[in-house]
Amino acid sequence: MTELLSALALVAVLEGLFLFLAPGGWKRAAAQLHALPNARLRAIGAVVVVLGLASLLLVRS
Repeated sequence: MTELLSALALVAVLEGLFLFLAPGGWKRAAAQLHALPNARLRAIGAVVVVLGLASLLLVRS
């Protein structure tokens, strides 16, 4: 459970860092994501999840 909370805290740090360093770029990226159809966003999300799980397996082994 500690590792999960640590990972979530790291995600929050990275998200905050992107917002702090490049708020304009973050807004443009969010606007582009908003313009994409839901099916495309789901596909992108699925790819990110698979890549994240594969990375986690590589790091943990």
